[in-house]
Amino acid sequence: MIVTTSIQPAPETEARARQYARELGFYYVLRRSDSLTRMAAKYSEGRLLVVSERDLRYYDHQEPHFSFHPSMAFVRVKRLRNGERDTMLEVSGCKPGDTIVDCTAGLGSDAIVFSYAAGSAGNVIALESQPLISLIVREGLQRYDTGLSDVNDALRRIEARCEDHLAALAAMPDKSCDIVYFDPMFRSPIHTSSSLQPLRASANSGELREQAVREAVRVASKSVVLKEHRKSGEFERLGFERRATNTSKIVYGVITP
Repeated sequence: MIVTTSIQPAPETEARARQYARELGFYYVLRRSDSLTRMAAKYSEGRLLVVSERDLRYYDHQEPHFSFHPSMAFVRVKRLRNGERDTMLEVSGCKPGDTIVDCTAGLGSDAIVFSYAAGSAGNVIALESQPLISLIVREGLQRYDTGLSDVNDALRRIEARCEDHLAALAAMPDKSCDIVYFDPMFRSPIHTSSSLQPLRASANSGELREQAVREAVRVASKSVVLKEHRKSGEFERLGFERRATNTSKIVYGVITP
């Protein structure tokens, strides 16, 4: 993969692009006046990360490009602003001031909802093991403008880390957070949006490990939550109690430490 910039980038943007290339272990290439199609052909590389003043855009061959967007998280937060309920928050018991560890952050949607609900006194740690996804989401959380200052604040408060969740949990003291959350569903075809396809190959496709759940139970003081398909056998395999649904396809399971 190559990392480049928008045409005629500001010096700060070019510096960021070089930094991201080093962070990901990819090549940085000067954009000059080349089109992205021409660059892909010139370097025989269909995967491009384009850094602009506003965002990061990832292109993978013929797929539509991907850039960070809060997507359904923004809809859910606007509902919370209107006094409506959110199933994930109710199942987890999330309250203002809580500390939440999102172990499978993916595109950050659930972390955003948790951050808004936990408020300025709360803390959300969003763990994502895949460097490319983690980088795009980390930068998006810091730069995306929703047009609502309180929602922007919720995005900025999230601590995004590129880290394996088992290692992160194992390093945490007993009962050092309130909620540990798992949503391994990004690897699954339930996500039908074509905008997600460029990142599909970069997602972690591994199953949730029993050891990770044991560490989560040790670390959480309030709840450990798993989001999965309604027909999934993961709840029984990992010891979660099915509690509630938010659609006909999705179920939440809970372990109360």
